[in-house]
Amino acid sequence: MSTREARGIQPPQTEEDTVAHYLQQNPEFFENHLPLLARLRLPHARGGSTISLVERQVEVLRERHAALEQKLADFVTVARANDAVAEKLHRFTRRLLRAQTRQSAIEQLEASLREDFDAFHSVLVLIGGAPSGEPQRFVRQVAADDANLKSFESLFTSGKPRCGQARDSQREFLFAGDAPDIGSVALVPLGDHGSLGLLALGSTDRDRFHPGMSTDFLARLADLISDVLSRP
Repeated sequence: MSTREARGIQPPQTEEDTVAHYLQQNPEFFENHLPLLARLRLPHARGGSTISLVERQVEVLRERHAALEQKLADFVTVARANDAVAEKLHRFTRRLLRAQTRQSAIEQLEASLREDFDAFHSVLVLIGGAPSGEPQRFVRQVAADDANLKSFESLFTSGKPRCGQARDSQREFLFAGDAPDIGSVALVPLGDHGSLGLLALGSTDRDRFHPGMSTDFLARLADLISDVLSRP
């Protein structure tokens, strides 16, 4: 801030400022001076020629209209994508509700992830019970004190889904032989701070799951899966 401004003294206006202020206060000026309006010429936005003030106003309105059309198109695209996700989530929910047993629910969960969400690299890690003997492609049953769970402590502490890159040890534990092909992952804790385990979704695309993406949908999936797994 200048000394003049600090003292409450406004800097003198330039002629352009004065003219601009006058026109803002008197929007009917050009209507009262039509011959002058016809004589005014402005540089063309896309070339060296000149156009009238009215033509320039029309051009500005067209540009604004195009920008609004693009925004509307973006909104429609997002709305359609949200509708598609909502439909998938609806099918997912119905499949879980129709499952009569816990094992059947897990089978439906795997099928839905693969068929409805194209999640071909998915793993369900369940904590507690007897550890799985023979490794399975989708389900990993591990003890609560399993050493492999230590690398997921921060995920369990937050209790929120996380997307992005995973450590080599995490990818190897989750995806076994497919680990080298996994470019990005979504890790979803299940139960209260991961008390039930976690769901891992992997993709060969490094940008499929990234830290900036919304995780609201994954959180809803976690709630549904946790409720099903908590059934007696």
